[in-house]
Amino acid sequence: MIELRHLRTLMALKESGSLAGAAKKRFVTQSALSHQIKELETRINSSIFIRKSKPLSFTQEGARLLNLAEEILPKVMVTESDLKKGLDSESQSLKLGIECHSCFRWLMPVTEAFKQLAPDGRIDLSSRHLFDSLNALEMGELDIVLTSDPVPGHALAYQHLFDFEVKLVVANENPLAKEAFIKPEQLAKQTLISYPVPLQRLDIYKHFLEPAGVEAGEQKQCDLTAMLLQRVACNDGIAALPSWSINESHGLNLASVKLGAEGLKRPLFAAYRRNAANTTLIQKWLTLVAAEGLKLQRLSQQH
Repeated sequence: MIELRHLRTLMALKESGSLAGAAKKRFVTQSALSHQIKELETRINSSIFIRKSKPLSFTQEGARLLNLAEEILPKVMVTESDLKKGLDSESQSLKLGIECHSCFRWLMPVTEAFKQLAPDGRIDLSSRHLFDSLNALEMGELDIVLTSDPVPGHALAYQHLFDFEVKLVVANENPLAKEAFIKPEQLAKQTLISYPVPLQRLDIYKHFLEPAGVEAGEQKQCDLTAMLLQRVACNDGIAALPSWSINESHGLNLASVKLGAEGLKRPLFAAYRRNAANTTLIQKWLTLVAAEGLKLQRLSQQH
């Protein structure tokens, strides 16, 4: 059975890029870490990273487990924090709604930093209101919503956090991989692999294909980023993803190409109620999110 310690070790490997660095992060000897990795590989009957690769590169199986770690560990940390402090500090709780499937992974370091900045604060991450999050925010069911599509209204305030780029992801052998940038008509009737989101809500459709009058092809949906990228690498279709998702490709047979000569840039806003009672806590959280956004932008520029 895969255990939380295995997932934490995977995250340490990703963050440090080496066995020695991961051992320091996990406060164990390198020998003990290697033994734990071997135990995990025996359980899944596969290697999790490519030996002697610099920087460290994960196998497809390792990338899938890493994706699982990035989705589960933030929720585990939040729950642990709740249980330690009890549930009697409602004013120090922030209920966060996310309209983006791939945002959870990069919010992990923000959650960790928030625990240091506001020891009594608590973040409850939720995608339950994925397609109705702004209404849930107005009704008081959420405190903050991260969205790229603000809706004008007097009850809600919107704070711009950062901009990100959406790129086309294709298999290396796909002819589109050789293009300097993609024109909308080149994607006519192409099979599109996406998260489980209606076509009309996808950035590539709303802001690239539809304005050009280009009809999208078949849409195939995936819940997990790792599986989505693997399907694209197998030339099962194309995908349009934020740059932070592309950074998770871990050596897959993939190329990313700009959408349009100038690239498809999208903003990320934080929405919250103007009359919120926990505004100070909200601003602490948003300061950390904006700082993490700058890191993501720098990382995407390096690739």
